[in-house]
Amino acid sequence: MRSSTSILAILLGSLFVSAQDTPKLDKATQDTLRKLTVELAAAQKAEDEAEVKRLAKKAIVTLGDQAGVPEVADQFREVPKNAKSLTPKELRTAFEPYIEFIEGQKWWKVGLDPTKTNHLPRELATIIEGCLAARSVNEANAERLLKIAKEAADFLVWSQDQAGTGVIPFPAVRKGKGRPFEVAEQFMRQAEKEDKLDRVVVNGWAVEDFSDGGLQFDNGLAGVALVQVYAATKDDKYKKAAIRAADWAITRPVVTNWNYNSFSVFLLAEVYRITGDKKYLESAKKKARLGLLPGQLTEGPRKGRWADAHNARPAYHYIMVRGMAALAAVMPKDDADLPAVVESLSLALSARNPDFEKGIVNADSSVEALIRVKILPPHVAMKLTECKTNEAFQTLERYSAEGFRARKTPLGPGAWGQLLAYQIESSGR
Repeated sequence: MRSSTSILAILLGSLFVSAQDTPKLDKATQDTLRKLTVELAAAQKAEDEAEVKRLAKKAIVTLGDQAGVPEVADQFREVPKNAKSLTPKELRTAFEPYIEFIEGQKWWKVGLDPTKTNHLPRELATIIEGCLAARSVNEANAERLLKIAKEAADFLVWSQDQAGTGVIPFPAVRKGKGRPFEVAEQFMRQAEKEDKLDRVVVNGWAVEDFSDGGLQFDNGLAGVALVQVYAATKDDKYKKAAIRAADWAITRPVVTNWNYNSFSVFLLAEVYRITGDKKYLESAKKKARLGLLPGQLTEGPRKGRWADAHNARPAYHYIMVRGMAALAAVMPKDDADLPAVVESLSLALSARNPDFEKGIVNADSSVEALIRVKILPPHVAMKLTECKTNEAFQTLERYSAEGFRARKTPLGPGAWGQLLAYQIESSGR
């Protein structure tokens, strides 16, 4: 029987070498980067911060002029020059098409067979966030929106109970459609070969990733959504579920895929915010030091991006910005780690925000991240004033408004609800 690290190797390959960018690197360079990835994983497991930084820097040097180049080239969607933000009247009704769609597509029913659903916990996270945010915009439907959010949250709590480990699990669907299920299928096939499937799947749910980090994605987003349901209802069952998800995240090692770590940073920061328990803050900071900051370029033409091709993509870039913004928001003013987190945020925002002058590459994760940035406490926000956040956000506002007027769904429910709520609150309407 091979060790579980073979599963990790198959799923991730190398942090710094992906299928799309290998033609740009010769074989010797690829081999060097794969070796560095293995060494980086070992240093992260040992929580050796100095070694993690050294290895990440060495990998960046090895990448050379490919550092920060995304595996898929940026493709910009044009924003009409005459595009305008939503009017006050439009804001009040802009979430209503989403309500009808969500209710019409409801699949989350306690007791369903998770091996036969092609849906993910992250879908419920965005529905919960969107519905809760939209309550302040569409007061006539506030109770209806809360009902949707609570039913979705109850499903997440049930799935967590089914998993039995604290994680909000992933459906153990075989041959499911979509990239997340394709990756999960690879994982489960390898687990079968290694006679470990019974450790991976419980009650039809995938509950173990053998430290490749994949389960942190949905657990992080769903856990944060449960925090928000607790804030809206004050029902302790949601708080307890979010804490269980955070406790699971604490036990998971930092991994070489930087964006996976950011989901746990996000969740841990939010659970610290509602509990005040410093173990969540300390874990979030440690995961940031070992699993977020070291992969970022601090010099060169792509300064502020993450070096590897996968995490250089805009969607993952802003996912990581969101996690760091959530962390910065709850860190004490005198926290020794705060300057490094703020500097990383400054670099990241300065690296990608100016791209919105060319158009839209990614909308959802950008909206969610930039709202988090815009509501940061003053002692943090004052250090991010030169990052063109306002300009980028205004472009996203206008792009989303034009999509709505064209009877499209310009953003996912979470980003759309948060955008509408932010616009209402910031305008004082």
